[in-house]
Amino acid sequence: MGNKWDPVVGTNEYKKNLRRIRKIAEENGYAINSDQKRPRKIVGLMTMNKIEFGKYYCPCKQSHLLDIQKDVPCPCPEMKDEIVKDNHCFCKLFYQKNAGGRS
Repeated sequence: MGNKWDPVVGTNEYKKNLRRIRKIAEENGYAINSDQKRPRKIVGLMTMNKIEFGKYYCPCKQSHLLDIQKDVPCPCPEMKDEIVKDNHCFCKLFYQKNAGGRS
């Protein structure tokens, strides 16, 4: 049995989101988690949120059910502070380069 995000992985919307995530990482001097399972899940769930709700809402901090009045898109406002403090964002998608074995 697959994961609920598997159907969107590899779609044009998923690829567009992955390019967006890579650009965010590059522009901020971050690395993306090198364990491919984590980015696949986060980008997949975020893509599902984009398809259903129109924005790349952060799947790690979202309400269940998603609340478009309260929940925030990725990158979240706290991302930079989280990376400074913990060397990674809450979702463990973005890392400080060379932190925790991430490249």
